[in-house]
Order: sequence, then structure tokens, then C-alpha cells
Amino acid sequence: MANLLIDGDLPMQVDGPEAFRLSTWIDTAPFEDLVGLEHDQVGEGRATLSCLFRVKLAQGGGVMHGGALTTLADTAVAMAIKSLLPAGTIFATTELTMRFLAPVREGRVRAEATVTGPEGRTFFGAATICDAEGRAVAEFSSVFRVARGQGFEDATTP
Repeated sequence: MANLLIDGDLPMQVDGPEAFRLSTWIDTAPFEDLVGLEHDQVGEGRATLSCLFRVKLAQGGGVMHGGALTTLADTAVAMAIKSLLPAGTIFATTELTMRFLAPVREGRVRAEATVTGPEGRTFFGAATICDAEGRAVAEFSSVFRVARGQGFEDATTP
């Protein structure tokens, strides 16, 4: 196991032989860089990220792979959540749903994400992915949970 360093000296264990460093709390990780995600706006529980269609992101039919679009949406929601949490907070996607509306064959796609919460340790996210012409091509919803022991309590039922 190697260390992931966030904002300088907040280590997290990761698989692999080398450590890598996020330059800031709200930054793309190596996989997100591989896909080519870019932050357009992040703050106050909202985020807009974008990605350029490239042949390397296409599936066999020549349209953008659903996994690339899902990565864009999931990461946009994660960045929106990060804008509400202290640096170094550990959280993860626990559920997600993606509804594909139209294929992407070219241009830049953009995910606009919002989050609600927390409810205990749970955040709820939504994102709409639009093509270069502004048409919705996918709708995304998700549930994220903050790891235990970080100042967020589970919601209790009366």
C-alpha cells in the first residue's frame, strides 16, 4: 500500500507502489485525469465539470462510452460534496443511477451537479450531462456516505 497525500500532509492508504499528491482538496485524481475531466466551477454544493469527446473514450459503436459519462457525472457530484466538507474527509459513492438520453459523438460534454445533505453521514447528488449544443444526454443520481468517525452522525429514526 502507498500513501495518497491531500493538501500536503493528510495521508490515505491506496493500492499501488507509488504515492501521488492531489495539489488541492478539490482536484482530479489520476483516473479522472486519464479520462480528461476539467473543473469549470466548484463551490457551495454545486460543480460543473467537462470532458472532451475523444476516440479513446468511445465504445465500439463510435459514441462516447457510458462509463466515461458516468465518471464525469460521479466526479462532478463528488466535487460538489467536497466543496461542503473539510479537506481530507473520506467519503464514497454507495449508490448511483445513470439514465442515458442521447448519444455523444463529438464535442465537449458538461456535467452540472448539485448535492443535498448531509442527512447524518449521507449526501444525495444529481447531475445532468449536456452535449456541446446544451442538449441533455444523460441524467445521474447518487448517494454518498462519509466514513464513520469524522464528525458526521448516522441519522436516527424515532
